[in-house]
Amino acid sequence: MYSYSAEVFGVIALIINFIAYRQPTADRYRIMSALALGCLSIHFFMLDAIAGGIVTGIAVLRNFIALRWQGPFVLWGFVALNLVFLVIEWLFPIACIQLTDGFSITFSEQPSHWSIWIAYTSSIIFTVGSIKLNDPDRIRRWFLLAELLGLIYAIIVGSVSGTIFNIVNLSSIILKLLQDRQLRRL
Repeated sequence: MYSYSAEVFGVIALIINFIAYRQPTADRYRIMSALALGCLSIHFFMLDAIAGGIVTGIAVLRNFIALRWQGPFVLWGFVALNLVFLVIEWLFPIACIQLTDGFSITFSEQPSHWSIWIAYTSSIIFTVGSIKLNDPDRIRRWFLLAELLGLIYAIIVGSVSGTIFNIVNLSSIILKLLQDRQLRRL
């Protein structure tokens, strides 16, 4: 379902996340990225792209926790959380979460679309990268794959802002990696 209101949150997420990928430290990246992901979570829920809303919502929490704790317990806890939500959504499909007139959840009798596997795979890559890695260059390299998966998911669910979001993020990561490579050569 297309929504202009949802796209506003998507554009805000796009701007903040572009800034996030330009941050010089992993912690500054995590903070800016969490803000962008919060906006993107709202965006996906407003489009009834439930998996996208859930994984970006989990990512907000993950990024803030990763500022303080990054051990294996935190890492595997968030991987498990993603897997639990994947199984729940796969077995008990949610057709709609209504945010405009209060909060309501509608369950569907139809199975979840296979695209949720893409959303959760991307989320797990982001989880491992956000918690396990502290080198911004390594984070960017792993996030190329996760952003590509996010792009595929955004296209499937019809998210205009999400599609642009991922294209811009991919471009930003690639440009920053090229800039860093050029600086190392000099």
